Amino acid sequence: MLRLLSQQAARSARTFSTSTASQRDVVQEFYIQGLKAYKPRPVPKDAHVGAVKPFSPPQPPQPPTLPADLAGELAAYDAAEPTKADEPVTRGSAVEDVGQGAEAFLSFLEADVKPAEAHH
Repeated sequence: MLRLLSQQAARSARTFSTSTASQRDVVQEFYIQGLKAYKPRPVPKDAHVGAVKPFSPPQPPQPPTLPADLAGELAAYDAAEPTKADEPVTRGSAVEDVGQGAEAFLSFLEADVKPAEAHH
């Protein structure tokens, strides 16, 4: 019985071959075969026609021109009242001290702040 087991073990050991033929990389061979068989297509000379728009440089900008009656327009601008001054200033906003100077701003900052009443 022991002899039979040792013969079977010897046969099964021989069936597994470690030769280089069975270890070849099929994927690598297929890849190399594909690289060798590759032939690039010739590109036609006018392949870009229709795919690329012809280039035309933009027109240069025109220099600004002065109006014929510049003095009249400047006088009209100086005579016009600004619209911001016509709006009333509301009390309690940060806008009220604008234009009154640094002293008014500092007095606003130094004014006592009333603490908020605690809710019971």
